[in-house]
Amino acid sequence: MKNKLMMGLWRYMLSVPPFLWEKQIANGKKGFADHLAFMTEEHRLIHHFAVRELPIAGKPLPPEFISNALNIPVERVIAILDDLESHMTFIFRNSRGEIEWAYPVTVEKTPHHVTFHTGEQLYAA
Repeated sequence: MKNKLMMGLWRYMLSVPPFLWEKQIANGKKGFADHLAFMTEEHRLIHHFAVRELPIAGKPLPPEFISNALNIPVERVIAILDDLESHMTFIFRNSRGEIEWAYPVTVEKTPHHVTFHTGEQLYAA
């Protein structure tokens, strides 16, 4: 069943020939890579930090907290957060500029409740 795509049509499952979907997957990969090309190592560092810290903090993360923890000037942190948010990529901030969610986690209540192996509880974005 490796490298096989099946499509349901009414009560039947049909095999889709690879020539119909392989190019679409390649185009999708390229499009995704192009979408993320703006990200620098600092972008990734800040996003990954937010994903790790939101479950621990259990509340929105202010830019100053990120700045102090990562030793990056707060103005640079805010600029990177602006960039991530403007690209509609990975984060959302509240009206105070604090990160409320960093994909895939959020401190806002959603139907997707998550308990980590370390005991922290949070919601999935």
